[in-house]
Parts: sequence; C-alpha cells; structure tokens
Amino acid sequence: MQNLLEFLNGQMNQPQLYGDLSVSWFHYLSLILVILGSVIAITRMKEIPVKKLNLILIIFSGILILFEIYKQLIFSYQASWSYQWYAFPFQFCSTPMYVGLAAGLIKNQKIKEALLSFLATFGLFAGLAVVLYPATVFVSTIGINIQTMVHHGGMAIIGIGLLINQVKPRWSSLLKASIVFASLMVIAMIMNGMHNTWLNNGTFNMFFINPRYENGIPVLSIFQPLVPHVIFLLIYLFGFTLCAGIMMGIRILFRSPKRVYKKTYQHA
Repeated sequence: MQNLLEFLNGQMNQPQLYGDLSVSWFHYLSLILVILGSVIAITRMKEIPVKKLNLILIIFSGILILFEIYKQLIFSYQASWSYQWYAFPFQFCSTPMYVGLAAGLIKNQKIKEALLSFLATFGLFAGLAVVLYPATVFVSTIGINIQTMVHHGGMAIIGIGLLINQVKPRWSSLLKASIVFASLMVIAMIMNGMHNTWLNNGTFNMFFINPRYENGIPVLSIFQPLVPHVIFLLIYLFGFTLCAGIMMGIRILFRSPKRVYKKTYQHA
C-alpha cells in the first residue's frame, strides 16, 4: 500500500504556462488534447440518441469522480492523513461531475434540460477558463496535474459538445442554467454555514463565498470588502451568469435557423 501511494504521489517539475516547450509541454499537450476532444464532441454528439448521450454523461462523471477520489486520497496522504477541508469537492468546478451524473440518470425533461444547459454554459466557461489559464492549479504532483486537466478539459469538451448539438440556443436555456447555478450556490452556503457552526476545522470555503474568508477570484475579490455579504452573493451570481451568457451569446450568434433540437429530450 505504501509503495502504491508513493507511486500515485509521483513528482514532476511544476508545469509553466505558455513558456518554452521544456517547461510548458504539459500545458501545451493538455490544450491539444482538449482541442481534439472538442472536435470529436462537436462532430459525434450531433443528433446522438438519448440513451447514448446519457451513457456519455455517466461515463464523463464517473471518470471525474474517480480522479476526484484519487485527489482526496493524495492530498490527505501528503498531509500525513489529515483531511484537507479546503479541497472538499464542492467548488464551482467540482459540480459538473455531479450535474453530469444527474443529467445522465434523470428522466424529467425540464430538469434534464436545465442540467444540460448548465454544463453547456457555466461548466463550459469554467472548464475553458482553467484550461486556458491554469495559473493556480498546476503543482509538482504528476497525478494531480493530470486530474486537473482531465477534470477541466472534460468540462470544456462535454460543454462545447452540448452547446453546439444538444442545448437549445435560446436565452431561456441560460435562465434554466442560472437556476441550477443558484441552487448549487445555496447548497454551498449551507455547507459553509454547517462547517462554520459545527466543525471549525481547517479552511472550508465552498464556491469561495464563505464570509469568513477572502474571495480570491479576479474581479469578484474587489467587490467583497466593499459591499454587504448578501450584495456580494448577488454580484457573484450575476458575474458568473454573465460569463455563462457569453457562451450562450456566441452560440446564438452562430446558430442555424433550420436546426431542430428535440432528440436530446424525447423519451427522457
């Protein structure tokens, strides 16, 4: 077991962003794989049968969850088996693995459409943001770097495949996605409150909206100390909805007027 853990804890030089090939090869390789995966998703998810789409979503979520289990194990191992609450898997970027699984299993058409819209807008934006600029996620542990790129790259690939082929290019789809995001925010708020009240062990800042801690997200971190927490939460919701709206706006701009979106939801 110790040998296995040491193997899973293998080290490498911390990847750099957009530098020479010798120091940034891992990032460049990740970008190439995400581009190839996105092309495959765009071409192969067109008019895909519902059962096959569900299977893809379940496999996608299963892979992310398995890598997440590895991450939790290694972070605890590196800290002498002390659980690292800051890494609890319910950050914004963690949610697509749960949403994808729910979307693959749920039968209710309206809920399914909202979940897919979330993956195609909020999930796509978050995945692209990290893949294109992983400034804070690269470390010296090989497996964690792989997990990071598989997770966020997978979000980008699935998101763009859904946005192009499955989600209706309408602002109403964004509204449904924002309801999912707001619901996830509420869950994060409840979890933050529970941890603050009963555990108080380590740093616990889900969605980076725990009022006990500073929000380190660019732009949003400017507003946090200037406004009441409730107003900050509204700004947070609006800010990410705006980013997701950019994804949907681009799709609406280039939509095909003859395309009919129905196969995703029939018999769901």
